[in-house]
Amino acid sequence: MKTIREPARDIPVIHETEVLVVGSGPGGLAAALAAARAGARTALVERFGCFGGNLTAVGVEGFAWYRHERTQDSEGIGREFEERARAAGAGTPEPQSQSWAIDAEGFKVVADRMVQEAGVHPMLHRAFAAPIMEGDAIVGAIVESKAGREAILARRVIDATGDADVAHRAGAPTRKTARERMQAASVMFSMTGVDKRAFLEAVKAEAPTYKDWESGEWTVETDGKEDAMFSPFLRKPFEKAMAEGLIDPGLQTIAGTWGAAYDTGDLTYLNLVHLAGCDGTDPDDLTRFEMEGRRQAMLAVEALRRHQPGCERARLRNFGMTIGIRDTRKILAVHDMTGAEVRGQARFEDSIGIFPEFIDGYGILILPTTGRYFQLPYRTLLPRRIENLLVAGRATGGDEVSHAATRNMMCCTVTGQGAGVAAALSARSGRSLRELDVGALQAELRRQGVRLC
Repeated sequence: MKTIREPARDIPVIHETEVLVVGSGPGGLAAALAAARAGARTALVERFGCFGGNLTAVGVEGFAWYRHERTQDSEGIGREFEERARAAGAGTPEPQSQSWAIDAEGFKVVADRMVQEAGVHPMLHRAFAAPIMEGDAIVGAIVESKAGREAILARRVIDATGDADVAHRAGAPTRKTARERMQAASVMFSMTGVDKRAFLEAVKAEAPTYKDWESGEWTVETDGKEDAMFSPFLRKPFEKAMAEGLIDPGLQTIAGTWGAAYDTGDLTYLNLVHLAGCDGTDPDDLTRFEMEGRRQAMLAVEALRRHQPGCERARLRNFGMTIGIRDTRKILAVHDMTGAEVRGQARFEDSIGIFPEFIDGYGILILPTTGRYFQLPYRTLLPRRIENLLVAGRATGGDEVSHAATRNMMCCTVTGQGAGVAAALSARSGRSLRELDVGALQAELRRQGVRLC
């Protein structure tokens, strides 16, 4: 590969803090709030112009769509997101569960308020470029923006990029799922002009279930209890569109779920385009699949207009700001979660929170309707080899099946809140992250409303 040499240069230090969080998705936002509430000076870096990540930038508004009557769910900042959105009028009852869909646009304001209330230093429109290292210890990050390259120094850093960007570039061992095994990416979109009554009457008459997910190119392993449960799933409009030649028969994965139907005529977080083979760490892939996803989404819109009652006069309202990535890098952690642990109600002495037995990915769909749950250990946030660094969100340590559980947004808030509190206590006490008093960590998490067991 042809190369050029970039000359050495001095980079201005624009901010110094105790805890630096890179990435503001559900995990990173929870981490920053938790660290600040634990008393640490905290800065939150985000490449886009809003906080929320998957919730806002991607447009996945189904924050806890897995929740049912007997679900033993996470508590803490994740539930606070849902409650604050609902109180602000930025939510609506979710169609398939006992939860609230969070309005992506309204939540941008909710997140702003929460950041300001906690005293977090907001740093939007800055993309992570490189770690600042002293030996094997990270001591800050270099960011890139319209202001050029800038440096931020910190005692502790939390990688909430989703792709383990900070950990990987700092030299922590990571693994990346093989391209052919990566969970599909999605370009999310919403529609407007939908006749809600006619749409819902047609859906009710069709009575789709989770078993309907299994056809075409998809196979789904369930526990059986999911098979007859209602799912807001759409496939028939796209099959009809294929039969008439609107959609190429090769596009078997244009199908999926709708999220929430509003009285205003909005039909939101349509998860209908699934793009296999997209490596979210490759900008060329992101470019190609972002464009292809929008193309397929417009085919889906036209198919719904022609073949879904209630959508005859509907049109595209908006795309998410960026493609949704489910699966790229994960750290090799001090403890890597396993499929057996998330399916077997694992318990840990260093628990930082719980998550129900909800698995969605790699051909497995298990919904938490029986009260089963597992604990998340602090050690799954700790990368090997690198000091002063924690990882929160979907890049925490684990295998494929555990990732299908821990990648979900509410679980990301659990690891985020755990990382934020741990980083704050470590920075303020001077104790390393590996020698942190787990009892003190758990006490502060309880004070912040986290359920540990």
